Amino acid sequence: MKTLIKNGTIVNEGQQQKADVLVIDDRIVSILPSGITTVECDIIIDATDCYVLPGIIDTHVHFREPGLTHKGDMHSESLAALAGGVTSVFEMPNTQPQTVTLAAWENKIQMAQSRMHVNYAFFPGATNDNLEELRRFDIHKIPGIKLFMGSSTGNMLVDKEQALDGIFSLASELKLPLMAHCEDTNLINQHSQYYKQLTGSDDPDVKLHPLIRDEEVCVQSTELAVKLARRHETYLHVAHISTQKELHLLGGNVTGEATLAHLLFSVPDYCTLGTRIKCNPAVKTTLDRNALRKALSDGTITTVATDHAPHTLMEKQGGALKAMSGMPMVQFSLVSMLSLVDDGVLTIEQLVRLMCHNPSQLFSIRERGFLREGYKADITIVKRSDTPWTLDSTMIKSKCGWSPLEGRQFHWSVVTTLVNGVSGVVAQKNFGEPIEFR
Repeated sequence: MKTLIKNGTIVNEGQQQKADVLVIDDRIVSILPSGITTVECDIIIDATDCYVLPGIIDTHVHFREPGLTHKGDMHSESLAALAGGVTSVFEMPNTQPQTVTLAAWENKIQMAQSRMHVNYAFFPGATNDNLEELRRFDIHKIPGIKLFMGSSTGNMLVDKEQALDGIFSLASELKLPLMAHCEDTNLINQHSQYYKQLTGSDDPDVKLHPLIRDEEVCVQSTELAVKLARRHETYLHVAHISTQKELHLLGGNVTGEATLAHLLFSVPDYCTLGTRIKCNPAVKTTLDRNALRKALSDGTITTVATDHAPHTLMEKQGGALKAMSGMPMVQFSLVSMLSLVDDGVLTIEQLVRLMCHNPSQLFSIRERGFLREGYKADITIVKRSDTPWTLDSTMIKSKCGWSPLEGRQFHWSVVTTLVNGVSGVVAQKNFGEPIEFR
């Protein structure tokens, strides 16, 4: 199968150029100035007035399968990813059962082969006592190790000093990135008790969520993680950074991820969106949000992901303690980031670096994340229109059926997504492949 993407503006490796992309089967064969390619093709995609990007790599999603499929599953959430221009995802281990054994991981891989519409990898999760089990994994088939240093959805907290020391040491030994969720659970519990007593409620208003899971909760845990990473020379990637202070802890073998929730929302949004923007770590102040935005362009933040975490609207009922934490974001992450490009927060070249190039390099992904000859043909085509469109629930492909972005207007649209050379508009087939590393 030969596919030609013609007349588009390529955004790749810090540059823009008018070029055509020739794809044969699942590989990019050539990238040439527009109009030069004369090969007869089976499919021609006219990308006039469009930007042609490497496929977006979302390194932080929760697709809820197995065990939590009333919220979402591999089929529904990968279709949402595909619709949003995402061609590869790393899925988290807090499913049921948790992905903390090789057998559970292999079960996920087997399910994904018939259900995933985008490329996939699954993080094994660390626990207080599964070090030897983690040694059994093939480092060429996993992105790294996921560590929960704070209680969150799934109850995979690792809080024993000896266990933490062993996990950081193992990740260093195996030369695997360690992605950590950093929140101090003891502080969260203290704050929860304080606000229960203050309000006389077992479930204080969600507006108190950023006070229960405040800056101190995040910074203390991140400081501990950084200390351990420096001690063991572990490559630490701090997930979903939410505070300005944490940014100052990054550097060297410690990098940081920003997620859409903390880039788009801030404390005032609790008044209108309530528990729809409740996530862990909590959405923080406008000053924190603005600092994170600045960190996108100055290189402090290394990757942007979604922490896509669907729940039903019934599960989002309640307050700061009882409403489930997490929101579905994977379908609209790219158009949201492109809106930040329009706002002057970052350039489209920086967007590609954060969402394509850096994830590929940080996690040592093979042959994805760049538009290069010989690489897998994971390609996203987007277009900007002067006439905005409004997000409504009928557009949502996630099984949960809602988005905190409903009612927002966007000027950007995803025109076409190619996964391994196949356009997402082709039937409802599964073109995703397991991602290879190192």
